[in-house]
Amino acid sequence: MSRVSPFARLVRVGFVEPGRATTLLQEAGLLALLGADAPTDAPVDALLDALAGVASPDEALVALTRIASAVVGTAHEDLVREAATRPGPVRDRLLAVLGGSTALGDHLVRHPEDVAALADDDPLGTPDTVVRAELLRAVGVPDDAEVPVATLTGTAGVDAMRRAYRRRLMMVAGADLVGTEPLSLLPGVAAALADLASAALEAALALARAEHPDHAAARLAVMGLGKTGGRELNYVSDVDVIHVVEPAEGHEEAEAVVVGARLATALARACSVASTEPALWPVDAALRPEGKQGPLVRTVASHRAYYERWSKTWEFQALLKARHVAGDVEVAQQYLAAMGPMVWSAVERENFVEDSQAMRRRVEDNVPAAEADRQLKLGVGGLRDVEFTVQLLQLVHGRADETIRSPNTLRAIAALSAGGYVAREDAARLAVCYRLLRAMEHRLQLHRLRRTHLLPTAEPELRRLARAMRLEPAGHEALVERWRAVRREVRDLHEELFYRPLLPATAHLTREEASLAPDAARARLAAIGYRDPAGAMRHIAALTEGVTRRAAIQRQLLPVLLGWFAEGSDPDAGLLAFRRVSDELGTTHWYLKLLRDSGVAANRLACVLSTSRYAADALARSPESVTWLDSDAELEPRGVARLAAEVDALLTRASDAKAAATLLRALRRRELARTAVAQVLRRTTSRASQEALTAAADVVLAGVLRIAEHEARTGPDGALTRFAVIAMGRLGGQELGYGSDADVLFVHDPLPDVDPAAAQAQAVSIAMRVRALLGEMGPEPALEVDADLRPEGRNGPLVRTLAAYGEYYERWSAPWESQALLRARPVAGDGDLAERFVAMVDPVRYPAGGADPAVQREVRRLKARMEAERLPRGVDPARHLKLGRGGLSDVEWTAQMLQLRHGHEVPGLRTTSTLDALTAAQQAGLLAEEDGDTLREAWTLCSQLRDVVVLWTGRAGGPSGDVLPHDRRALAGLARLLGMPPGSGGELEEHYLRSGRRARAVVERVFYG
Repeated sequence: MSRVSPFARLVRVGFVEPGRATTLLQEAGLLALLGADAPTDAPVDALLDALAGVASPDEALVALTRIASAVVGTAHEDLVREAATRPGPVRDRLLAVLGGSTALGDHLVRHPEDVAALADDDPLGTPDTVVRAELLRAVGVPDDAEVPVATLTGTAGVDAMRRAYRRRLMMVAGADLVGTEPLSLLPGVAAALADLASAALEAALALARAEHPDHAAARLAVMGLGKTGGRELNYVSDVDVIHVVEPAEGHEEAEAVVVGARLATALARACSVASTEPALWPVDAALRPEGKQGPLVRTVASHRAYYERWSKTWEFQALLKARHVAGDVEVAQQYLAAMGPMVWSAVERENFVEDSQAMRRRVEDNVPAAEADRQLKLGVGGLRDVEFTVQLLQLVHGRADETIRSPNTLRAIAALSAGGYVAREDAARLAVCYRLLRAMEHRLQLHRLRRTHLLPTAEPELRRLARAMRLEPAGHEALVERWRAVRREVRDLHEELFYRPLLPATAHLTREEASLAPDAARARLAAIGYRDPAGAMRHIAALTEGVTRRAAIQRQLLPVLLGWFAEGSDPDAGLLAFRRVSDELGTTHWYLKLLRDSGVAANRLACVLSTSRYAADALARSPESVTWLDSDAELEPRGVARLAAEVDALLTRASDAKAAATLLRALRRRELARTAVAQVLRRTTSRASQEALTAAADVVLAGVLRIAEHEARTGPDGALTRFAVIAMGRLGGQELGYGSDADVLFVHDPLPDVDPAAAQAQAVSIAMRVRALLGEMGPEPALEVDADLRPEGRNGPLVRTLAAYGEYYERWSAPWESQALLRARPVAGDGDLAERFVAMVDPVRYPAGGADPAVQREVRRLKARMEAERLPRGVDPARHLKLGRGGLSDVEWTAQMLQLRHGHEVPGLRTTSTLDALTAAQQAGLLAEEDGDTLREAWTLCSQLRDVVVLWTGRAGGPSGDVLPHDRRALAGLARLLGMPPGSGGELEEHYLRSGRRARAVVERVFYG
């Protein structure tokens, strides 16, 4: 041995019990087998070096000592000595098996001659036919037998079959355990185990035939299900089967069923009852029709009848993996031909997807609480999460796509990825996680060849598992941490894929609808409300033709999206808009993945595109905004503070005034789109939308003013005056709509010792620059800045000093100007100047003692004149949302009259908000509770209608935006945008007219007196 102390050497090799190992290394039988005289000799040293790479050096040494005791002095001594001492693959496999499986170590103690089988260099690549022939020969079946019948029968035959099985199992384990990449080897190992199980079933059936001389009456086929059917078996697992029988020629069906049941029973007994050699595994036929209560064997016709009439959803999921594993091949083919169409049409059953999802939850709920955090198979983030996810995707999409029907989980994941049903990255992650979980499961089961799926808790067992998984020197802590990370990752992927809203929606379609077959698709489009099915088919063809991954994903999405478009007001427009967005974004890596994988994005996109032309155009202009649809948080209004910080960052980086203004307008355009989408999806209220639109206008005004002031400061004269912008009208009331202008007043205050004329010229230049930067035509929407509410209107100076405003309002202001000032709100520029302006105009808009009777009469006269002169010719006064009876103007002027009369005495009335003013008037007893509610309802409804008219038509502004349309289809579209059921256009019209009449009655009493 080396110069290191023997005890330390053993610890370094990996022995957990070095004292016991020291004793074993002194065993005479072991020393004789190794050809050593003492534990310090070179053969022992070489053995220890070799044991450093096995899962458990302790268990390997114990097993090798036992084998040595069994073979020394026997004919097998040289064979075992050669295997144990000669460096090379055979020694590596032998020690790996002994260190990884005490059960296989026991087998070699009983049958040391089987060490010779470890010389096979490629047991994972052995054809299944070779393995089958090997096990049939073990029970004495001639190679040329047409129907295998064992000649070695009874206990001897059973033991021979089991020994041959264990020998082949040891070969597979040896190749598996010496591999440096367990995850890479896993598919080959699982397939080899499944082939071995199939061969054992064939040999067991041969034994059963020998036991029953009348076997020729029955043509029995054994169909593998579960992991056996998928060629992905564990080392130890129940082997799930279904037995199918047909009568042989000249025999009756009843006789065949009886004989077949005897054969199936004998087959199961050969695999699992007690005998000299250990049992293989239980043969589980509980997945058959009617479960354990049903007949053990059935004919193909009987199976078909059951599945057509009585089967449950989970039974079709089980049949997805059905595969012939033993017995009559022709009967198996008949069975598969009969079951296949039913399996791949099962998704059309009512609540198929929901039932599958509920079944997974039940399985999870039934996991004992004490095991939940240790379950590799059934628990959260376990193997069942992967398998249920893959199988549901296969069953939903597989009826129209045969390429994804593989019963093998890893192959199915690869096929789902290739077909675009799962993102490549997600599929890769899912496959790696599945391999890791299965490899851990294999190592756990291999240790004692017992069926287990629980991660151990004892440190020695965890350490052995970590070494078997090739995670040394990181240790078992790294194994546990990696397992936990995999659980989290699997669960995330399961919840993302298994609960996709596209799955139940796709399941509800017929096979033809899901496949987009032209005739069926055209008929469906016409039936669900498309006005131009031929045009829709052209869009569908453009989106889906070709063999690209993009086209494949579109073929998945469109069958469902077509139905979702039809739930909107204009499905044709929705499909056209979807094509526009897809043409823009289809080549990006995230767009189609988002629609396929998100829980809400595809449905929301369909709703927006088919319900609102304005929002559809907004998304088409900035397609990246589609990402908002996946998150409620992204649809929340940004607020002034957040937008102002963004504006500040933007201006800090900007060097060109025009480019900076364009970016500011782009910011406003983005917020218009965000607000529109949120309003269409009813993720926000009309009032919140007004505030969001106002916030965007506020920060853009402030940002552009900073640009204009910066230009003035850096000019030849420098800064000559302080400047402020006062919001008026709907901007001042924070009640902007999608087509609203920005009503403002410009005020300035010359700096000390500055020429007033020069200061005035600079202020006018700043104001004109603000209007120009926001109002000029360009790539981003303009914001018209309207200063017509200034003193003397359009004939007055564009900008006045604070003193000039004061003088004007004190000497010449008209009642309408006092009324307009009720909406005055500082919005941009010098804060101190703005506050002084507000303090100056407060006595004008909230006069002490209230507005005198003459002012009130003038306001009423102006209102009546406006109704008579400004209402567009030919428009029904009852349908004009702004100027009509009970419209916005009626309510706002009524609220403003109360403010003019009582604002000085009632602080709550000193607000720029119409709704807040009405509430304050109610609370002060100036407005009856019922009257206030009536006015509030009318104003809110009119505001909502003005918004949804823009959202429906896509046109912001213009006289048509203020009129409730007569067209039934338009009314229906507006009703849908307001969240009313389909076909509610007439109801909306009646509701609006009734609301207007009631509000007008209140206006007549309160405003006109």
